[in-house]
Amino acid sequence: MSEKNFIIAGFGGQGVLLAGEVLANAFMLERKNVTWYPSYGAEMRGGTVNCEIVMSDDEVSEVNKADTDFVIALNQASFDRFLSKIKKGGWMIANSTLAKEIKTRADINYLFAPITKLAEEVGNIKMANILALGLLAKASRLVSLDTLNQALDIVIPPHRKHLLPLNLKALKIGYEYDLLPAGI
Repeated sequence: MSEKNFIIAGFGGQGVLLAGEVLANAFMLERKNVTWYPSYGAEMRGGTVNCEIVMSDDEVSEVNKADTDFVIALNQASFDRFLSKIKKGGWMIANSTLAKEIKTRADINYLFAPITKLAEEVGNIKMANILALGLLAKASRLVSLDTLNQALDIVIPPHRKHLLPLNLKALKIGYEYDLLPAGI
């Protein structure tokens, strides 16, 4: 398998960096070479935050790449900022609760899901980040739900372990979300 690049983006407080850390750890559990590169503004909560994860069977070539295979955009600003960075045939996974369903590129795949709304139904709006990882796992077929479950257990700090069952539920709901385009 060749190198794959992922960007997870949103505003501060959406758990973007945590989601990236979970994804990076999941790839490590599957014995892949991984980099995790966070980027955030000084304002933190409410400011823009993103992270890039690069995964490969071989050594990772670089971070901060010119283009990417997968983008998870948790808000409109992130959708607008990273849409042009997606490689031909790549994926935009967007939170339709906070981003308009606009398809301006015919050369990429779109998956719009009401991620925030689904997280509310799980019982905690802060689960949107992990729910989005479930969508990514299903669309990409590059990481299993089981491995993401294990990575969550590793990454969630001890004082937040009581939230693990809710995170696992959110991950499963994202993975089982049924509005993926036909043929995947």
